[in-house]
Amino acid sequence: MSITPLKTWATDPAEEDAMNHEHGPFWRRMIALMVERDLFGKSVLDFGCSQGGLLRLLYHSHSYAEALGVDLAADSVARANALAGPVPARFEVRDNLAGLEGRFDVALSQEVLYLLPDLDRHAREIHACLKPGGVYYAGIGCHTDNPEWPRWRALIEPRSNLPVQSYSLDDFNRAFAGAGFKVYAQQYRIDEFVPLSDDGVMGGVAATLHYYDAVKTLFRCIKQA
Repeated sequence: MSITPLKTWATDPAEEDAMNHEHGPFWRRMIALMVERDLFGKSVLDFGCSQGGLLRLLYHSHSYAEALGVDLAADSVARANALAGPVPARFEVRDNLAGLEGRFDVALSQEVLYLLPDLDRHAREIHACLKPGGVYYAGIGCHTDNPEWPRWRALIEPRSNLPVQSYSLDDFNRAFAGAGFKVYAQQYRIDEFVPLSDDGVMGGVAATLHYYDAVKTLFRCIKQA
């Protein structure tokens, strides 16, 4: 199955820039929760890299040998390559991971899974592109176990250039386990001040804090050696 490449994932390109601010706490927390502390000589994949912010942040705290970011959004990928600077990462427009089998030690994705029409295919492709013993970290808060999801989906769908899917946390677990991963998970429990807004999107202060603490989930999926 092939998906037509996009200019940006969001109908309003300004939202791509806003994600760098909004995803910051999750990027930092994902990196803090990673069991793999030494990435020297390692290769990293960021699936759904957008403008490359996660890989840039990761390199400054856990220097890796090389990284590849992939995304469907051509303008976002171009921006990521322009911002890479001295970071040993490159970025490509891709809708699949063909030709990358057995290449990476660590794979990452942040809030991408709910936009994938075929979760099982994604899990199989990530599993194939990892080396034996490789690890996939997937962060997700857009899922049906999120009490705000019905309202969020209604807000997200008209702003997204990709169809929005409704998966449960159990759906993710089944897909990853079915691909051959040993699957673990935990809540993010963000340990910093988080951004608030008064536009009602997150559902108010209490709902926002609950989301950052108890809803947003990080999967750790290990490819058996």
